[in-house]
Amino acid sequence: MPIIDLEAWKSWEENNKEPYGKCCVDVARRAMEMLDEDSGLIDPYDLITKADDAITANCITGCMAGAIALMISKCHSRGEEFRKAWNLDCQGETENEKVNEKDYILDRTLLYIE
Repeated sequence: MPIIDLEAWKSWEENNKEPYGKCCVDVARRAMEMLDEDSGLIDPYDLITKADDAITANCITGCMAGAIALMISKCHSRGEEFRKAWNLDCQGETENEKVNEKDYILDRTLLYIE
């Protein structure tokens, strides 16, 4: 798996040994392996849910998906591509590509009220 930030990845592995955090790390690991297997376009939600199913983590939460997305975006060689696809998927078409001008991950668990 082409991890570009091994220090960050090892930190997540070391600091998340309890079931909730370990599940996030395990799903992120499988999702990154799946990214290695398929060089096509990224559907971030589909990738994370397939990784969840593959390791039988049994339905991660939206908050967990955000943590997984962060790990993938920071550690994997296709992380920036993943981050942009994730943000476009999460932003509800309110900002389009503007959402990717800054280096952050949108949080699916937030409600937007206007």
